[in-house]
Amino acid sequence: MLECKNITKAFGTFKALDDVSVNVPEGKIFGLLGPNGAGKTTLIRIINRITIPTAGQVILNGKTVTDEDVRAIGYLPEERGLFKKMKVGEQSIYLARLKGMSTAAATAELKKWFIRFGIQTWWDKKVEELSKGMAQKVQFITTVLHKPQLLILDEPFSGFDPVNAQMIHEILRLRDEGTTIILSTHNMESVEELCDNIALINKSHLVVTGGTDDIRREYGSNQVEVLYRSGEALARGTAYSIFSDEEGKTSRRAVLNVAEGCTSRDVLGELISAADIVSYRELIPRMNDIFIKLVTGK
Repeated sequence: MLECKNITKAFGTFKALDDVSVNVPEGKIFGLLGPNGAGKTTLIRIINRITIPTAGQVILNGKTVTDEDVRAIGYLPEERGLFKKMKVGEQSIYLARLKGMSTAAATAELKKWFIRFGIQTWWDKKVEELSKGMAQKVQFITTVLHKPQLLILDEPFSGFDPVNAQMIHEILRLRDEGTTIILSTHNMESVEELCDNIALINKSHLVVTGGTDDIRREYGSNQVEVLYRSGEALARGTAYSIFSDEEGKTSRRAVLNVAEGCTSRDVLGELISAADIVSYRELIPRMNDIFIKLVTGK
C-alpha cells in the first residue's frame, strides 16, 4: 500500500534519515518505532510531503505520492494545536473542508463521531475551554473524519490516558474496516496490542522491520517455561538444559534452554516421562525488551 524506498534526508551535513526503506501493508497497523531523534517524525513528514527527501521515493498505491494524494491521508502530529478562540464544531468543519468534505457531509459525520465519543454537548464550546485530553478527542475525530485510506498517528497516546481504551477500540475498528494505519509511539504495550508489523529506526538507520510476531520469535532466547508437580528438580535432558528450577506453592517452575535443532515435541517427549507436567509455554520476549536490546546493544 505504502512503500518508502531508500529515503535519505540531509540537513546540511547531518542525515536525519540514511537510506531507509519500509513497506506498509494495506489494512494493517504498522508500528514506527525508535528513540527520540531517530528520524521517525522526519519520515512521517516526508510521507505527508511536508518536507521533501534528499533522495529516495514514497510510493502510495503503486505511484509516487503527490500533494493531491495527501488529501486522502489522515495525520495526527505529535505537536498538536487547535485555534483556541474558535468553537469546536466550527473548527471541526473547517478542518474537514480542508480535506475536501462539504459542510453538510462534515456536519453529518461529526455528529456521529461526537455521539460516539460522548462529546455532543461540546459543539459550541470554545477550544480554550477544553482540557488537553478533551482537545485531543476533537483532534482525533477531525483526523479520521474524511475516512482516510492511510492514517498516521504520531504518539497518539501522549497525555491521553483517560481515553486510551476508547482510542485503541477505534484504531482497531478502523483497521478492521480496511484503513491502513501507521502508529509512531514509545508505548511498547500498545505496539504488542495493536501492531501487525513494525519498523525500528535508530540513529537515522533502519534497524529491523517485519511482522511483530516474527520479530519477537527471531529475537527470543529459545527458552520454554514448564510448570510440573514434583518434589525434585528436573534432570538435564538431551533436548534441553536447565536455566532455572524453583519450588512454588503448588508446583515447581523450570525455565529450560532448548538444545539447538530440537523442537517442543522433543522437549515434551523427554519431560512427560520425567515429571507430571502442568503447563508448557514458549518464552517470547516483549517488544520493550527487543527495543532496548536493538537500540542499546545490551
